[in-house]
Amino acid sequence: MDRFFLYDDLEDTQTRFVSFTGESQRYDLAIMQSTRFYGKIIVMDMQMSKFAIIGSDDLDEPGYLEHVYNRPADEAQELREYLHELV
Repeated sequence: MDRFFLYDDLEDTQTRFVSFTGESQRYDLAIMQSTRFYGKIIVMDMQMSKFAIIGSDDLDEPGYLEHVYNRPADEAQELREYLHELV
């Protein structure tokens, strides 16, 4: 089988593992920084097995984190507040 690759790049990234508790939930995140996504970061929610490429514009989008991470509004807001410190 012939494969048609759009790209196959190897890049060094910086990964930060963070665990913190909010009012009602614990958050276990892996945060990757790369030059590939125009200054945005990859945020992996290790508890929910979900990830997203996030920039400050995404954090300001109503309902975005709630949808991407399948979290209720109060939990998404705790996550949003933390991520605003990073981007």
